Amino acid sequence: MMRGIRFLIPGFALCALALVWAACGGYEQAAPPPNIVVILADDMGYGDPGAWNPDSKVPTPHIDRLAAEGMRFTDAHSPSAVCTPTRYGLLTGRYAWRTRLTQGVLAGYSPNLIDTTRLTLPGMLRKAGYATAGIGKWHLGLGDAERTDYARPLRPGPVSLGFDYYFGIPSSLDFEPYVWFENDRVEQLPTDSIEASRPCCKEDFYRGGAIAPDFRHVDVLPRTVEKSVEYVMQAGDKPFFLYVPFSAPHTPWLPTEPFQGSSGAGTYGDFAVQVDAGVGDILNALDEAGVAENTLVVFTSDNGAHWLPYEIEMFDHRANLNWRGMKADIHEGGHRVPFVARWPGRIEEGSVSHELISLVDLMATFASVTGQTLPDDAGEDSYDLTPVLFGESLEGPIREAAVHHSANGTFAIRQGSWKLIEGLGSGGFTPPRSIKPGPGDPTGQLYHIEDDPGETNNLYAERPEVVARLSALLDRYREQGYSRPMTEASGRN
Repeated sequence: MMRGIRFLIPGFALCALALVWAACGGYEQAAPPPNIVVILADDMGYGDPGAWNPDSKVPTPHIDRLAAEGMRFTDAHSPSAVCTPTRYGLLTGRYAWRTRLTQGVLAGYSPNLIDTTRLTLPGMLRKAGYATAGIGKWHLGLGDAERTDYARPLRPGPVSLGFDYYFGIPSSLDFEPYVWFENDRVEQLPTDSIEASRPCCKEDFYRGGAIAPDFRHVDVLPRTVEKSVEYVMQAGDKPFFLYVPFSAPHTPWLPTEPFQGSSGAGTYGDFAVQVDAGVGDILNALDEAGVAENTLVVFTSDNGAHWLPYEIEMFDHRANLNWRGMKADIHEGGHRVPFVARWPGRIEEGSVSHELISLVDLMATFASVTGQTLPDDAGEDSYDLTPVLFGESLEGPIREAAVHHSANGTFAIRQGSWKLIEGLGSGGFTPPRSIKPGPGDPTGQLYHIEDDPGETNNLYAERPEVVARLSALLDRYREQGYSRPMTEASGRN
């Protein structure tokens, strides 16, 4: 049974989940808590969806529909410029560089990254009476052995971390082993082997290695969508949280026949069109199930697109719009991502926010939506975005600052329009990745993003007072273990 064990919502949970501004029993007909759906694209750039880039060569009518029916953010950021740490941040409200993973990503045989004693986003929602499910790419490690044994129960894993149900693949679709797993068991063991499809890392590339006999890479996106639709259509009276981390348009780029030639951006663009169609299928399922009106839907991406200069020239398509760099980089193209939220009747249709936000903010936001307060040992870097989403008047920015992180572990911090990068180079895929400063050269990068969105004018030497202020703030965030406001009672304020 897809949902796993069903259970009744206790009366106190129903009260807590009523309208967050109404006391339990305050109204004869309190609004039920919303369903929550988070769709996370894999390597989709800021400039791919048409709502962010009118000149995009990738038709995205369904993502654009979400933007027209909800709030589109222009300054949203993944907490990392690569896969695993962003997923950690989204599901915990905490930056992944606070864990053992200080650079790079996990592999397909890596052990679980999330501490099982930690309150996660699905765990928090389950405490509030939600059914919780995840369908798609996990990429946060499985089991506790140094090398995951897929013949054994995959614990700790998603069902140890707040999910009632999980179906998906262990890591990226170009990392072995190539298997499907459901809850804590694989559908088939990876008893066969496959050779790499091509040299790294473009087009239909995947690495060689172990594979289950019936596993086909091309099936992963369609099956993820199919399972997600099935889950929505089987939803009962209980509020549900559905997390859909797509494995696309990350490599291998494998658009199915109906989508081949559907974009003006080659195979990548065609695969991105198929991602958009998957979003549309999930939205249609919400409509058909009659739950769309009380469902908060978030669509975003885990980092920027892996889109090289020659591809920009070849297709005249800017997958990362005009932001500098690409996936893995510390510059904006690595971590500025499309982000849209829709909740009919609560979030204004067609609205646009220029608020600086991070994907780690989902945990505090959903806590607020469901009438909960985060304990001080959870969501340490997560800010509540509901004042922005609900159109409240703000005296200042929601976030004091946001921390960015690249593939090689380079840090940056953004406060207002100022962005400080520790070190020179991209820290990711764009050469030069690292630069050793010469005598008298600046040792870092400082940009005024509003005046210089392309990060072309390094003001590190000219504005030492800004460098000092942001350096001190970043050091404080790293040393104290949190970046959000804490309660006075915690002693961590």
